[in-house]
Amino acid sequence: MPPLEDLWQKYLRRFALEHWYQFAKQRLYWTRPQLGSTQAAERWSDLMPLLTWQLWLARLACIDSPLPWQSTQDKLSPGRVAQAFPLILATIGTPAQPPKTRGKSPGRAQGHQPPLRKRYPTVKKHASKKPKAEESLNKADSTAA
Repeated sequence: MPPLEDLWQKYLRRFALEHWYQFAKQRLYWTRPQLGSTQAAERWSDLMPLLTWQLWLARLACIDSPLPWQSTQDKLSPGRVAQAFPLILATIGTPAQPPKTRGKSPGRAQGHQPPLRKRYPTVKKHASKKPKAEESLNKADSTAA
């Protein structure tokens, strides 16, 4: 059994972790995508700490642009950096080519059908039961006939 002092320190750290999980779920949309495989969900979950570190490291290059109801901050939180991150992306640009002009796309090749997604059965907690009053009426009808 570890010493009580070590356990107490680990207990105090749990508050920071709980706030990070809330931030990742709400602001970084951790649970939003509906991924088809567990491997894809694990890869998406592996990106969450990397995104948090990217926001943490970008706070020095970020200019605070608070919304009208927000006060200015000296040390920006990851949420405030995420709010100003589009300005950083607009400043550094993108290596991607500009989009092509709009027109009629060729679509899928003739006769090509994409594979169907794997379907899973619906999970039910319990089978629905008839109310006891209906059961007794059904039994009475069957004995009378």
